[in-house]
Amino acid sequence: MYIKDNIEAVKQRMQQALEKAGRSPQDVRLIAVSKTKPIEDIRTAAACGMTDFGENYVQEIEGKYPLMPEGCRIHMIGHLQTNKVRKVIDKVCMIHSVDSLHLAEAISKEAVKRDLSMDILLEVNIGDEPSKFGFAPSELISKALAISGLPGINIKGLMTSAPITEDPETNRPYFRHMKELLIELRSRLSEAGIPEDKLPTELSMGMTGDYIPAIEEGATMIRVGTAIFGPRNYK
Repeated sequence: MYIKDNIEAVKQRMQQALEKAGRSPQDVRLIAVSKTKPIEDIRTAAACGMTDFGENYVQEIEGKYPLMPEGCRIHMIGHLQTNKVRKVIDKVCMIHSVDSLHLAEAISKEAVKRDLSMDILLEVNIGDEPSKFGFAPSELISKALAISGLPGINIKGLMTSAPITEDPETNRPYFRHMKELLIELRSRLSEAGIPEDKLPTELSMGMTGDYIPAIEEGATMIRVGTAIFGPRNYK
């Protein structure tokens, strides 16, 4: 039952970080990243109380969706091509990785077609890494204002994957910057007429290697895979 033990260990570390930051356990949602893992592992985690699972690949979502335990949700956290939107929009509770106006428009079009309301996060390339997707911090607000006018989608907040590092403390400034961007985004959307109860509140940031400083700096969702399910098999 290593998955059960791993979940308990992650939750214990989460609790310590929350207490240090003066935050409540209800402030942060743990998303178990189950990409490349079999449905049996998801069922084991669900039996341990997990309800939110992160997937990166459309093909995996299509295969796992009909087999998901009752009450469990899938979050799309990987790069999503516009021509694949139709395959996942009715299977996921949230798309974390909206990284362009073009993708947002495709999601909006498909949501309207299906009479859905899709929750999204805007992905930010906070470390300005060429290998990663996401809006540059400098363009985020203008793109968000354009996206906020699209029907069928709800901007719930921001998402980032900070640089891979051996020392998680080096990512603390990135997480702090993300919190500042969310505050600015809320202000600008409010000025644009978005009502208070519709303003974005979510910060999806922090993974196995750096979720502790992410929580301490304001994350509302952390995406943890290896620390729960063990190393991934990409074969």
